[in-house]
Parts: sequence; structure tokens; C-alpha cells
Amino acid sequence: MAFDLDMIKKVYDRFSSRIDAARQATGKPLTLTEKILYSHLTEGDAKAAYHRGVDYVDFAPDRVAMQDATAQMALLQFMQAGRPQVAVPSTVHCDHLIQAKIGAVEDLNTAKDINSEVYDFLASVSDKYGLGFWKPGAGIIHQVVLENYAFPGGMMIGTDSHTPNAGGLGMIAIGVGGADACDVMAGLPWELKFPKLIGVHLTGKLSGWASAKDVILKVAGILTVKGGTGAIVEYFGEGARSLSATGKGTICNMGAEIGATTSIFGYDEKMAAYLRGTQREDIAALADGVAAHLTGDEEVYASPEQYFDQVIEINLSELEPHVNGPFTPDLAWPISKFATAVRENNWPTALEVGLIGSCTNSSYEDITRAASIAKQATDKGLKTKAEYTVTPGSELVRYTVERDGYLNTFEAIGGVVLANACGPCIGQWSRHTDDPTRKNSIITSFNRNFAKRQDGNPNTHAFVASPEIVTAFAIAGDLTFNPLTDTLTNEAGEQVMLDEPLGIELPVKGFAVEDAGYQAPAEDGSHVEVLVSPTSSRLQLLDPFAAWEGTDIKCLRLLIKAKGKCTTDHISMAGPWLKFRGHLDNISNNMLIGAINYFNNTADSVKNELTGEYGPVPATQRDYKANGIGTIVVGDENYGEGSSREHAAMEPRHLGVRAILVKSFARIHETNLKKQGMLGITFDNVADYDKVQEDDKIDIVGLTEFAPGKQLTVVLHHADGTEDSFPVNHTYNAQQIEWFKAGGALNIIRRQQGA
Repeated sequence: MAFDLDMIKKVYDRFSSRIDAARQATGKPLTLTEKILYSHLTEGDAKAAYHRGVDYVDFAPDRVAMQDATAQMALLQFMQAGRPQVAVPSTVHCDHLIQAKIGAVEDLNTAKDINSEVYDFLASVSDKYGLGFWKPGAGIIHQVVLENYAFPGGMMIGTDSHTPNAGGLGMIAIGVGGADACDVMAGLPWELKFPKLIGVHLTGKLSGWASAKDVILKVAGILTVKGGTGAIVEYFGEGARSLSATGKGTICNMGAEIGATTSIFGYDEKMAAYLRGTQREDIAALADGVAAHLTGDEEVYASPEQYFDQVIEINLSELEPHVNGPFTPDLAWPISKFATAVRENNWPTALEVGLIGSCTNSSYEDITRAASIAKQATDKGLKTKAEYTVTPGSELVRYTVERDGYLNTFEAIGGVVLANACGPCIGQWSRHTDDPTRKNSIITSFNRNFAKRQDGNPNTHAFVASPEIVTAFAIAGDLTFNPLTDTLTNEAGEQVMLDEPLGIELPVKGFAVEDAGYQAPAEDGSHVEVLVSPTSSRLQLLDPFAAWEGTDIKCLRLLIKAKGKCTTDHISMAGPWLKFRGHLDNISNNMLIGAINYFNNTADSVKNELTGEYGPVPATQRDYKANGIGTIVVGDENYGEGSSREHAAMEPRHLGVRAILVKSFARIHETNLKKQGMLGITFDNVADYDKVQEDDKIDIVGLTEFAPGKQLTVVLHHADGTEDSFPVNHTYNAQQIEWFKAGGALNIIRRQQGA
């Protein structure tokens, strides 16, 4: 069934006039990305061209999607906005709070029990304010969105960094913080700096062991974790058209790992087939009617260098399977070079666990390709040497692959089928291990592999590959094995090789499901009570943050000078902390506990200038707050990369941190800081990072004349009586400066709604 069909018709009805206006305003042919962006301007028809990487632009997204961990804070904020109902179609998906431990049924029942008050809150707030609610077990947000809500040419924001998965159906889908979602649900424009454009020209066609996952693994190796920052990646060419819609989704999903704003493919027959296969024939018919608007102009693809800021060429016919890692998703190894890398770097060769599924690779096609390898293990007398888990992406996929016998295939080789949820991918994994600190290797078909992400063990070397490569490694139990060239010894002592994987894009008998897990909202939610207990340890109604006092900020203490990579996992860990995502004060006890202190190379150990002793970051900050002392956090490059979680911005704000000063920010995190009224600034000269000392008292000067493009000044008062002073930069525009002055964007929404 197609949701929100009338909304989609309206989007398509205005395409022609808005794209014509955009061509006239820009005076040139348009990429697909530009067509969708210009057709979603809040102002309507474009009056002038926007400059990439420079101009902030107001957009009107078509819909909002939220997962349960981030939806709690987003909806707690929305409740303060004063609106009776969401302004655009919005959904909540319960996928993050289910811990993988035993198996699908047991783990889901446990989650429903221990998370009941959170699920009840999300169900009730969705019921009251008109949001679609997907129950625990229904599936992972991005797979469910692809199956039900994504449509070519649309624009969506979602409170998860892998929202770009919907680009597999030609949608501009962007991960944001909950405050952005709150704005759009409240009917306000959504602001984004007009992105730069990276074109990826795909030629040839995949064959053998190579898969769509290998495209993004290779792109990650080319662009690195921040090479796509501030850009949208648009894939085009005959190779792009040859990929399945879910394969395209895999590529767009993991585009978050290169820092890209989002990624997208043009509408084609593969997308139409997927829409029809998921019972959305009416949307496919509508898209066919505007197909010329759902891809870039011919001139663009004929001379891409003239229209993109960067162009990458990849021949799919020559593409090798890749394995990326460890500890970062952009360390890319072609399979022919991986074994050598394992040996030369002394990574643990014995594989302990292989995990397939997740939001990135859990489609019907993914499952069937992996199952074709698993079946060979049974047929050729091979036993898996590593633990092996399977995470279906949705109940629709799970039910269908069970009907078609594929789950039995995995179970026959010892595979454990987990709940339709994020599970191990986000650290929701009660791993079976006799030593949780042991140096070891795992391999997944997930998207992220930062240290400690999956199991909390900093010595776990996590690698990322396609589901079929993961399955082959699980059978071999050895990371120096190359399934394309090497043999394995079976139970009879024979040398056997694994054949190339075979997959099916869409089920021959069609998809089937008994209960997809969807709950529609009440027709009239005015009498629905939102369930939040005042004594809850997991949910807490919000109070507005205080407005800026109107002066420069002086005499700040240094809370922590973070050294090296500091992702949102370092700032606000997931795993066991997920249970506090709706309780700002309780979850703030994880603030920056994963960051490495520059001065002692230790995590969660900073000097308390009030006592002279070292202690945990959150406790130290609470001591400063109790004594009315403001603080500053100093960080390295790409600070806040990774998940979209706004808690990484809200926790410092809640505990009294006044500013974040870093070498550079990841896009989503910088926006989240701005939304919460936090001051996020960057070194003009990155070498000034070295001047910050542990005992400094720090001033930020120039805020009384805070203006777009105008530098501020940081003054360091060192303990020996000397000073250092240097300029710092910011990217605040006029509207964002008002957020800062008001104490956060939500305070302005409240003011506008009269709340």
C-alpha cells in the first residue's frame, strides 16, 4: 500500500514549473540533486541561483522519519512547540532499543518488557500528534522507509545519520538532529547550506563476488571519512542503472561514512520494479509520468566535469570485492590485497564472529546472495569456524525469506537469526565472549566499525564487507582466506572452493507478511494522554535552555582537550546508554567519557581545577556547574563525526559547557550544537590547538558584535601569568545567531507559537 499518495501527487504536480524556474535562475542544465533541491525551496519557484557551499537555504521537506532512540528527544522537544499535530507526514520506528543476546523471539520479548515505558510514550505521543508508529520488531527504520515511504524526487529528513538509504529510490534523504526534525514537524522551514556536488560515474556491470557494497567501500577509500563533507554524491551512468534499488540503497546508506550530506541515484526501471514489488504500483506510475525530471539533464552526464565539483569514475566490471577496516570505514582493501594487509599489520587472523544484515545490507537480494554461500557450506561438507548472525532488515523481509527457506539455510550452518533491529551494529550486542578485552577480529556487513562500537571492546578489530564476503569468512574462520582464489578443507579432507554467490533481487512469489507492525495514529488526538511518569529514570520532560546573557563569555575553564578522533560515540556513547535517550539528565552521565584527554592520554579522566584532582568528565562538569563556572571543550579534526545523535550536543549544553572549539566539525554535529544554542567555533590556525593548556582560564571575545563571517577572539590566560590570543572562525548565519541569543532554536519556535 502507498502512504501519503496525495502528498506525492502534489510534489510531482509542481516539478515541471519549479525545475523550469531553476533552469532559468541558474542559466544551465541541472543535475538530479539540483532538480530536487530547487523543487523543495520554501520560497517556491527559484528566483536566483544558490552558491554551493556558501548560501544557507530554506527547504520544505516532504516528510520526517525518526528511530526510537532519537525520537524520544525529538518528540519531547516537539511537545514544547505548541502545535496540535505534525505539519508533515512523520513516522517513528522502534529499532534501536532491542539488544541482541539469544535470538529474535527472546530478545524482542525482553526488549518489550524492559523498554515498555519508552514504547508506551512513543506510541502515545505518535497517537496524539498524528505520527505513524512502527512497533518494536517491525524493522530497521531505513529498510522500512525504503519499503513504504521513499519515493523518487522526494525530500525527507530523518533523525539518524543513515537516512540517506532512501536515495536508493531517488529521494534526497538527509540525517539530522531531533531539533531539525522538530522544526519541520512544527511547520517551519529546514535550513541547509546549499551542498557541493560530487558525481560518481559508474560504468560496466557487477559480476561474480562483487556487489553494490563494494562500490561504496571503494568510494570510502577514495574520499575518506570526511571527503564528502558538505556535498551530495550523485551516482549516474549505465553501471548505476544496472544496480538493484536495494543495492543503490546500500551505497547511499553508507555514504554517511564519507561525511556526505546524502547520496542519490536517478529514477530507472530498477526503482520502478522495486516500487511495484512493494505494492506501490501507483507511485511507479506517477514517477513514470515525470521520469524526465527524476534524473539529471543529458548535458550534465555528457560533460560531468562542467557540472559537478568533483567526478569519480568506477568501472563495475573491474571492481573487486573490498574489505574495509579496522577501526575506520574508509581503510579500504581490495580482497586481493587484504590477506597481506592482515599479516603485515599483525591483525588477529582468526575470525571470531561474522555478522550480516543491518540497515545497510538486509534486503531480499542481500539475504539470498549470502544464503547461496551458506548453502554451499552444507553441500560441500564445510562447517562454519566462526559465530554467525543474521539480522533481517524488516518483518517484510524476514517473513518472506523464512517462507522461501533461507532462514533454514542459515540455521543449518549454525547461524543465529536476530530480531529485526539494529542490534550489534550500534552496540546493542550482548556478545558471547570469555574475555571482553581480548584482541580479536570480527567482520560485518554493517556500515560503521569505529573502536568499541559493536561490543565495547577497544581491541576488537571490526572489518566491513558485503554479506556474501562476510559469510565466506565465517565459514573459513580466517581473515587471510580469499574466497575468490583459495580452497577450504571439508570434513572429508577434500579441498573445495566456494562458487560465486547468486542472488534474487525481488522474490519470485512476491513479498509477504502477516503483521508488518504498523500502528496508525488517532483520527483526533486531542484527548490522547502522553505517557511520561514524573518518577521515570528513562523519560524526562524538558525545560528550555537559558538565553545568552548578552556579554562576552569570560573565565571559562577547560573541561577537556580531546585528542584525535572524537565521534558522537565518544561524546555520547550508545550501547547500554540507549535506555536513557529520553532522560537528558541521566544520559548526560556519559558525556565525553570516550574522548581521550590530550594531557594524560586517558579516557574519562580530566583535571578538576576546583580540587586539583583527576576524575570522570561528567562528574567534573557537574562540579563546575554547581559552582557557577562555565567551561569549554577543545577538540581535533572532524569533531562529532558519525551518528546524528543530538544528545552529543544537548548533554554539554545541559551540564553547562559554553563553547566547543575544534579544528573542524562534522556537519550534523555542528548544526546540532547551533540548534541547542551552543557556541561552536573553529581555530583559524589549527596550530593554535597546541597553545591550549590544562590550567587555562579562557575568554571568548567579540560576542557582543556576533555577526555572520566576523571572527571571534579566544584569549588564553595561562597559569604562569602569560597569555595567548588568537582569532577563531564560525559559520553562523543571521538566523543561527538568533538561535544562540535565544538559548536555542526551540525557544524561538515556542515564542512564535505563543507557547
